[in-house]
Amino acid sequence: MGHKVKISDQNKKWFLRSQEKQGRICDVRSEREYILIICEGEKTEPNYFKAINRILPKNIVEISIHGEGANTLSLVEKAQQLRDNRKTRDIQFDQVWIVFDRDSFSADNFNNAIHKAESLEMRCAWSNEAFEFWYILHFEFRDTGMVRDDYKAKLSSPELLNESYRKNDSDMYEKLRTKGNQEQAIKWAKKLHEHFQESDTPPANSNPCTTIYELIEELNKFII
Repeated sequence: MGHKVKISDQNKKWFLRSQEKQGRICDVRSEREYILIICEGEKTEPNYFKAINRILPKNIVEISIHGEGANTLSLVEKAQQLRDNRKTRDIQFDQVWIVFDRDSFSADNFNNAIHKAESLEMRCAWSNEAFEFWYILHFEFRDTGMVRDDYKAKLSSPELLNESYRKNDSDMYEKLRTKGNQEQAIKWAKKLHEHFQESDTPPANSNPCTTIYELIEELNKFII
């Protein structure tokens, strides 16, 4: 997978190691990049990211994935705890990501969780209303909101997966890769996110929207 190199990427460990692999430089740091991904869901989101983790080069990046089944604010606290516990060891996390949905949480709870995470220098990959919106964007652009119960029917339709969608399907990453278009999903997700940012709309009112694409872009950088 080719991608345009950002100036800010050139000091990152994964970039230096990828250059070594391609024979362009010799002096390279030996450390891996360590990433923590902590998810609100116990299976759907962790299964998706575990599938990505299986194809990432282990000599370049190591990912720790947790499915907590917790609400938004307690999820941020758990991520902080895991990160701080890691600081007492020799190896610290280079990136911390928190994955959660708007779902039925109050607007204040959802927005405050994002603000708190950012203040603690952790990043949020949030979806409004549900993680499955990221899946839908692999097939079509949508800028009108959906209720959670509609996602399964939409994904199961002949135009999308053309099979019954199972929420905790461990093969979803592969199905989306072969049947859908991740590159287009990233573009559409970014377009929606930028639209709501430009209008200064709080995340809880940004529907439909997802910032999962930001985490995917980070992980894709390690795929050589």
